Parts: sequence; C-alpha cells; structure tokens
Amino acid sequence: MLATISLTHYMVLSALLFGIGLFGVLAKKNAIAVLICIELMLNAVNINLVAISKYITPTLFMGQLFAIFVITVAAAEVGVGLAIIIAIYRNRVSVNLDDFDWLKW
Repeated sequence: MLATISLTHYMVLSALLFGIGLFGVLAKKNAIAVLICIELMLNAVNINLVAISKYITPTLFMGQLFAIFVITVAAAEVGVGLAIIIAIYRNRVSVNLDDFDWLKW
C-alpha cells in the first residue's frame, strides 16, 4: 500500500531539521560547527518554502524563488563567516567560541 506524502510530513521533517540545527547552534563550541548548524536551519526553511508553495499554490513558483534567494544569502553568509573565522584563527590559533572574549571586561 502506497502512502502519499502530505504537507504535514514536510513540516515535521523541516521542524526536526530546524530543531537539530538550533540545538547545534546553542550547544556547539566550535565556530565551524555553528556555521554548519546555521546552514542546516536555512535548509529547513527552504523545505518549508518549497513544500508550502507546492501544496498551497502549485501553479506559482514563489516558494522556489524564495528558496533560491535563501540559498544565495546562505552562500554569502558562509563566505563571509569562513573568512572571519580564518582571520580569527590566524590571530588566536583557535576556533573555540569560548576563546572569543574580546568584548568582555
């Protein structure tokens, strides 16, 4: 018996991915791992955009268009984020977030 995949399935998948990404952002100490978790959260948002677009307005491709914009912003975020992390690593020789205490008294 074949089961059809509904909008609820996509929403649950997206919520799980977003939750895993959020947990990673809050729990990880490595800056690279935090960037990866942020990317996971953005991919969860992309799944939501495309699924809602498919089930609510299947003739319009607005969800796919917004997903392309999110992918573009995510690529720029990774480029800038990695450049900042590499610059900090050259000065501090660490990517541990606990070592970034420049603004503390």
